Amino acid sequence: MKTNPYLINFYHSYDEDSRLISRHGMVEFLTTMRYIEKYLKPGSRILEIGAGTGRYSHALARQGYAVDAVELVERHVEIFRRNTLPNENISVLQGNALDLSAFPDNRYDLTLLLGPLYHLYSKEDKRQAIREAIRVTRQGGVIFAAYVISDGCLMDEGFKRNHISVSQYVKDGLLDSETFAAKSEPKDLFELVRKEDIDDLMSVFPVKRLHYVAADGCALLIREALDAMDEDTFHLYLKYHFATCEREDLAGVTSHALDIFQKPSVL
Repeated sequence: MKTNPYLINFYHSYDEDSRLISRHGMVEFLTTMRYIEKYLKPGSRILEIGAGTGRYSHALARQGYAVDAVELVERHVEIFRRNTLPNENISVLQGNALDLSAFPDNRYDLTLLLGPLYHLYSKEDKRQAIREAIRVTRQGGVIFAAYVISDGCLMDEGFKRNHISVSQYVKDGLLDSETFAAKSEPKDLFELVRKEDIDDLMSVFPVKRLHYVAADGCALLIREALDAMDEDTFHLYLKYHFATCEREDLAGVTSHALDIFQKPSVL
């Protein structure tokens, strides 16, 4: 199974461990945790696929849940292990989201697929990662799948910050000149999608969508304003975000989306 060298090189220099600690990054983390906690029950067993340095896995293990994790990048696995406290019921191994053969069928109450779909570029690979996540989840269990959303990224990284040259992307055929739908390649690192792409991807799976969430909404677009807010204003912003993050008319105004779905109780 080939590994994207651009991806490995990127994460060997990028500080993934602190990405969700900044105030604007915290919006995505707090939103995701808020939805995870809706489905946690005493004794829930959790698998995180593509766990990074373990921000979610450690948070859940420190609440007393049993967590298994798998992560592709060796450097992240090392940091994950360094961050593990003695009282955490947690394990991590290096592996690939496309092959979870180390994990049995129907084992986990919650399965988190919060990073791998950012870096898979074919429909076949994305469906294979989702298929594996569903397989290891118990019947009636819940899967969380995260995506990078093209319009939020274009507004923030493109038109606002010019980290993405929108005009060059159009010239290179990576953005449709009429619809601005994105096409990504491994060298681009992140697969940019829209909700209609996610709907098409999921159309072959017999699962029930529970929530579709704009995980960080406008947080990256207005990051400077968020980082400058006092605590009361920031908490008011969070209240607004939580109240609006499932609104269909705002679904594309986000850099990250969370698709939460349930494996059928009877297959």
